[in-house]
Amino acid sequence: MEDRYLTVTALTRYIKQKISRDSHLKEVWLRGEISNFKHHSRGHMYFSVKDDSARIQTVMFAGNNRNLNFAPENGMSVLIRGEINVYEPMGQYQLYAKEMIPDGIGDLHIAFEQLKDRLMKEGIFSDENKQSVPLIPAHIGVITSPTGAAIRDIITTVERRFPVVKISVLPVPVQGKRAASSVSRAIAYANQNLECDLLIVGRGGGSIEDLWGFNEEEVARAVYHSHIPIISAVGHETDTTIIDFAADYRAPTPTGAAEIAVPDWKELNSQIINYTRRLQQALDVKVEHAKERLQSLKKSYAFKYPKQLTQQKEQDLDRMMDRFHAAAERLQREKTDSAKRLENRLHQISPDKRLEREQANVRQLDNRLNKQMQRIVEEKKYRWQSLVQQLSLVNPLEIMKRGYALPYNEQNELIKSVKNVSEDETIHLQINDGTIYGKIIGWEEKKDE
Repeated sequence: MEDRYLTVTALTRYIKQKISRDSHLKEVWLRGEISNFKHHSRGHMYFSVKDDSARIQTVMFAGNNRNLNFAPENGMSVLIRGEINVYEPMGQYQLYAKEMIPDGIGDLHIAFEQLKDRLMKEGIFSDENKQSVPLIPAHIGVITSPTGAAIRDIITTVERRFPVVKISVLPVPVQGKRAASSVSRAIAYANQNLECDLLIVGRGGGSIEDLWGFNEEEVARAVYHSHIPIISAVGHETDTTIIDFAADYRAPTPTGAAEIAVPDWKELNSQIINYTRRLQQALDVKVEHAKERLQSLKKSYAFKYPKQLTQQKEQDLDRMMDRFHAAAERLQREKTDSAKRLENRLHQISPDKRLEREQANVRQLDNRLNKQMQRIVEEKKYRWQSLVQQLSLVNPLEIMKRGYALPYNEQNELIKSVKNVSEDETIHLQINDGTIYGKIIGWEEKKDE
């Protein structure tokens, strides 16, 4: 009876497993109002999400709320994406929030996430397709609004850092319905008609609606197919758009894009001066070493006594020639002896000699084979005669020649016992030269002694 009762822990764990296995609860999208909001000192957020008829406890851990671009507060309408699960110590189900945005931009956010996931699966954002930004570009194309602050920031920064770079501005609307198509056409135009080393595509900050032209699929695909490296410079550092994922490099701001695009000529000049100084120092050291080497050579024996050195080298050469000739003669003798040894071996293994040896071997084997065959024939012949003799001994015909007969009953069965016959039964005796017929008039059974 006691086995029927569960512990609270076991029951709660069972319910938690049921909820955890429900695929519909793995990713839940909720719209509601925040209440009882608490931001814990460790970074986690605890609150309730409610509507007119119900509420659910919610927790958003620090790892997920770190990137929120707004401060949640009581009474705020929000859209939340998360997972439903059970908090075992309290025995209650709750929402574990992974993402939260203010209500009102929810449709755009969902469209953003869906497009991002689809393009990511296609490989549009893959790092393998990213191009490197040139170190010192000669020509930069800027795709942005000609009247916005972004173009002024980019041009000012580029001229300040590296004024020799050529800048081509491709004016486009950066918000509104025409923004995406205009930006896409400008990227294609730059790839076909401008000899640019780098493209900067961007605009200043704004709301998600203002930046939406850079979240369109056609812009992402235009960036993906560009053979010119592209730096994305859309909005502020906290703004994220689809073009940021597709571009070869993302800059936090338009000014940051200009700083990434070109080096600072003052830093380059400082590096050149530093490299020149280091090169000069290395050359000075090399020249000084060469001078020391030259002085050492001047003081050497060869320069002081060239005649004696030449005579010494002449003697060394004579000695080396003598050693060379001696080694050549020794080598010739060794090769001659080796040739003679090889000639002797070749004579020994010549085809004629080998043929004679093989013929003698064949004759010997033939004789052995004949003798072996004769011995085997004699043995088989003797064995055959022995078997014939043995067979003759057990041949019934041979036995009958010695006076024996074989009795058969009327059924032509061999009679082996007196018990197999009856009185007046006709039998026949098979003897050597014929058959004798008779009738049984009596019999006598052999008695044991």
